[in-house]
Amino acid sequence: MDFKPFPDSVWQPPTALLENAQIARFTRHCELDDYASLLRRADADPAWFWRKVIEYLDVRFYEPYTAIVDTSGGLEWTRYCVGGKTNMVLNCLDKHRGTPTWDKTFLNCETEDGRASSLSYAEIDARVGQFAEALRGLGLGKGDAIGLYMPMIPQVVIAYLAIVKIGAMVIPLFSGFGPEPITVRLNDGKAKAVVIANATNRRGVPIDLKVAIDAARTNIPSLEHVIVHRHLDVDTAWRNGDHWWHELTADQPTASATEVMDADDPMMLVYTSGTTGMPKGTVLTHCGFTVKGMADLQIMFELGAEDRMLWMSDMGWVVGPLEILAAAFAGATLVIAEGAFNFPERGRIWRLVQDYKVTWLGLAPTIARNYMREADDVVTQYDLSSLEIVVSTGEPWTTDAWLWLFDKVCVKRVPILNYTGGTEIGGGILGCTVVRPLKPCCFNTAMPGMGADVVNDGGAPVAAGEVGELALRNHSIGLTRGLWQNPERYLDSYWRTIEGLWVHGDWAARDNAGMWYVLGRSDDTLKIAGKRTGPAEIEGPLMGTGQIVEAAVIGVPDPVGGAAVACVCVPIAGVDEEALKQTLSEAVVNAMGKAYRPKHIILVGDLPKTRTLKVMRRVVKALLLGTEPGDLSSLMNPEAIEPLKAKQIS
Repeated sequence: MDFKPFPDSVWQPPTALLENAQIARFTRHCELDDYASLLRRADADPAWFWRKVIEYLDVRFYEPYTAIVDTSGGLEWTRYCVGGKTNMVLNCLDKHRGTPTWDKTFLNCETEDGRASSLSYAEIDARVGQFAEALRGLGLGKGDAIGLYMPMIPQVVIAYLAIVKIGAMVIPLFSGFGPEPITVRLNDGKAKAVVIANATNRRGVPIDLKVAIDAARTNIPSLEHVIVHRHLDVDTAWRNGDHWWHELTADQPTASATEVMDADDPMMLVYTSGTTGMPKGTVLTHCGFTVKGMADLQIMFELGAEDRMLWMSDMGWVVGPLEILAAAFAGATLVIAEGAFNFPERGRIWRLVQDYKVTWLGLAPTIARNYMREADDVVTQYDLSSLEIVVSTGEPWTTDAWLWLFDKVCVKRVPILNYTGGTEIGGGILGCTVVRPLKPCCFNTAMPGMGADVVNDGGAPVAAGEVGELALRNHSIGLTRGLWQNPERYLDSYWRTIEGLWVHGDWAARDNAGMWYVLGRSDDTLKIAGKRTGPAEIEGPLMGTGQIVEAAVIGVPDPVGGAAVACVCVPIAGVDEEALKQTLSEAVVNAMGKAYRPKHIILVGDLPKTRTLKVMRRVVKALLLGTEPGDLSSLMNPEAIEPLKAKQIS
């Protein structure tokens, strides 16, 4: 697989950042001379590193831990903060009581239909307390699993914190799910309750969430309670076991005790899509999610109390819970919005940045690619001067899209801090720091303490410029504590590919400047003319034509060569399709050679994507070949399925 990084850095850290950045202060706290020394020490001694993170962030415990790391059960089953007692809510709300943060705005929200609201830390705490007591009044408490099926509105934040506060486990559900994926997740977690909105708007259309829950609940024997927030004024079906949110909380006190938990008790079950029909239930804990999340977002990505954070997401993706944790822990202000980044107005995300003076913005590369096809003024009409940090995660970048964002949104001033890892990591494996230069598409550092490496099939590091598997040599405090009720699948998924290493399933490389790049999923790899090739290598030339919005390249059976290239592309409006196919074919041949001439070029209106806006190439391939596509529950746009089926390759 070829690897051709951008030759030069395009952003250099200003002198002020080198001295005053959060990571610079943390390095001094560790009594080290520079960031490189910190990274080496953290990877060599992760127990030391996590202890220093806890000290620096002032993570609160009811009772102190006696050991930061316990590997007595084997590396794969490492435990953290042994003997300690804590709760994520102690660190997100309780610690702010009696401080100036208490009267500060914690949450700004806009619904899709334009309703705006805000809550201070004191106000959110009061509502969390009322809802926590309402849950306890239903007999729910420590160790129970409770689903959360709501759009990004204030009540989803309140419910999330209240569930954690009482010591229950949150099962976040994507607000676009139908009955089947809801059933699978709530059954697997044996959920006793689910908290929902009665309905949500999706691109101007009211979607009845209660109908989906009612269809699912008949197959969830553990489910006793459905708690319904009336978000939209629509008729709502009613059944035994249903409760209106406003009625449950009406007479509840605002003061509520936070449950004292073992530090490594499960706090959240987040399900990721699998290649089979059963998603993987990752187990994130009170100390693990808190410490790893804040090491990444506060120390590495500079989130502070003065920031106003926007990261348009959904609770079904780990970013939803992560942004609530991060803003609350740091004492920052969180901006959330129901619905899409480009509806009802095309530049909605940029208008939110302008109106709420967002300083810290998270987005996916797909958002940049979407706006590249729009007129410049869809972005430039808005005042984005408040921005200080942009964080990106999701599908790998193309150079053109990265440079577009850096030019049009960041105006070559604001750094783009790339971030990759995932739900199973509880945060990131690779990231960026503002004390190092940036190249397009790069990660300018591994996240400290992880022991990240790029390795060959035998587990040995590959040389700079070579492509290998992204792996971890260390366990991490944020890693899932197994897969829920399935230890063998956990070991098979991550630890048994190469003995002694966590293998993440991504192709990666490092350049001669020490910068890292993720090149796509290793299970998406094509073998063309005897050579292993990543889809991104072929998708780059396709995107470089400027005539398509998105591309997914897959390998299909070929009686002569064994495998051939198929390119599935979303064209821009108004192009001649036959001429476009010829242009795309020539672009691939010119960039890659004649052996890579596409056997099929298929034009569609959309590609199936996850909620994180990653193109699901395995689904594209299965639909075109007429095979079983596996778990589709994480699809953001199920309407893309049937048009692809209609293009099936005979």
